Amino acid sequence: MIVFGRAVTNVLQNLRSIEPDFDAWYEKYREEMKNDSLMKYFYKLRSKILKEGLLETSTRIYIRQLQIPEDLTRFGPPPPNAKGFFIGDKLGGSGWEVQLPDGSIEKYYVELPQDIGFVSLHFPDAPKCHLGQEINDTSIPNLAKLYIDYLRHLVMAAKEKFRPD
Repeated sequence: MIVFGRAVTNVLQNLRSIEPDFDAWYEKYREEMKNDSLMKYFYKLRSKILKEGLLETSTRIYIRQLQIPEDLTRFGPPPPNAKGFFIGDKLGGSGWEVQLPDGSIEKYYVELPQDIGFVSLHFPDAPKCHLGQEINDTSIPNLAKLYIDYLRHLVMAAKEKFRPD
């Protein structure tokens, strides 16, 4: 999503070669993206991923109520050779740590019920504002939704302008 999101604007700019007034039309959006915290964030994050191969995330865990061992039964019987239970790994998942015959540990993921709690993934130094509005939920899924919604709006505006039905 991060890498290919930028491709949307690159492909859109191909209209420049067939639409004489593209640059005048696009300038408003170019300025908007340049000055928007969320759009700049994803642009810089894309460069970091492509140039450095880095994508940092952090996990936030909120436990409403968890009673051990009673609540562990809600996940069904532990898989064979389960050595422990985890909540909120680096992927945001929860589940069992299972020891394989060679001694290595694999994860067996399960769904964490909402009444127990939830896990959310976040980017470091996430933007707090988009299009003049405060971003209260800085989880990766919400930031991704805002980013994709903006790109969808941009593509629809281009389609309306250059391919009116």
